[in-house]
Amino acid sequence: MAQDIALHGIHVPLITPFSPSGGVAAEALEALAHEVLDDGAAGIVALGTTGEAAALDEAERDLVTDVCARVCRERGAVLTVGAGASGTRAAEASLARLARWPEVRAAQVTVPSFVRPAAEGVLAHFTRLAEVSPVPLVVYHIPYRTGQPLDAGALRRLGEIPGVAGMKYAGGGIDADTVALLGALPESFSVLAGDDVYLSPMLALGATGGILSSAHLATARYAELVAAWRAGDVARARALGHALAALSAAAFGEPNPTVVKGVLHAQGRIPTADVRLPLLPASRASVEAALGALEELARL
Repeated sequence: MAQDIALHGIHVPLITPFSPSGGVAAEALEALAHEVLDDGAAGIVALGTTGEAAALDEAERDLVTDVCARVCRERGAVLTVGAGASGTRAAEASLARLARWPEVRAAQVTVPSFVRPAAEGVLAHFTRLAEVSPVPLVVYHIPYRTGQPLDAGALRRLGEIPGVAGMKYAGGGIDADTVALLGALPESFSVLAGDDVYLSPMLALGATGGILSSAHLATARYAELVAAWRAGDVARARALGHALAALSAAAFGEPNPTVVKGVLHAQGRIPTADVRLPLLPASRASVEAALGALEELARL
């Protein structure tokens, strides 16, 4: 069983930039990783859904992990890598591969999708994975993608498993279970907001940070929001939180990460806005809406 780590602040789930020839643009990925860390991110997440991991082959996934590991080693930043599978045995094998990179500090593992085990099956799945994983686990709870709702009691029991360090919470909103979970967290268990638009209220309720695709676009301001809630500067946090929620809504105007990639390309930070099928590039209107939200944020 791996040692737990404290998870806090903004962690950026890096997109995978593609070159005009269609391959992974490794230099752009490396530059992007440095940029978000320069702007105050506590860490980066490689091979999350934002990174189009399902559309990468194994060699490409290894290349992305190599690049992110090198940056995090140089910067002393937290590297989390997406891993796991719907079947427990396959998830064990996915996690075992992470031992190749000593820089990896945690693995982001989604609640099993499609098969929809009962809550006890989800708990057994993560108990087994935590026993064999070379790094602590960050449970990715996103029921609108997995089809597996879990109540606050089940989520709290996941947080009590030794080797589970935290949770990326993307419940699709804030409801009674969200409030109940954050009101009585297990010891040494962190909740990171995973629905970008709800970051500010999640922080107000007790989340310690967020794993947010839209933080590519304004990393420093998202980090500022975390700091404002931590310092108890409620007036600043509310104003900034509303502005960042508008940016987040614009960034998710089309399937993630298409709009984020469109904005990064418009800013000259990545060589193309390309995504891989079944995703299609974001429309110009959606990209311009996100750029407009960035302009409004700059006035705050």
